[in-house]
Amino acid sequence: MAKVNIKPVAGTQNRVVVEAAAAEEKTAGGIIIPDTAKEKPQRGKVIAVSDIDEKGNKPAVKVGDTVLYGKYAGTEVQLGGHDYLIMRESDIFAIV
Repeated sequence: MAKVNIKPVAGTQNRVVVEAAAAEEKTAGGIIIPDTAKEKPQRGKVIAVSDIDEKGNKPAVKVGDTVLYGKYAGTEVQLGGHDYLIMRESDIFAIV
């Protein structure tokens, strides 16, 4: 994992930067999944979090956490050749 200099800015909610996990290449039965049929990953590693939101709430996640999030959560950005998602903390369902 490359060091990325990115700091999300909190507004009314805390923001989180997540690096999505790689899409599954094979099924449990060993069938290879073509690129056109791969699902968008719903799991990733937290790269950065905002400090505090407008209401004074601190984020519940921290850098390094592996999280599960919604299929259509966040905005995709590319920095330094890597793909990241910037999303609201409320889009995260669980810490794994």
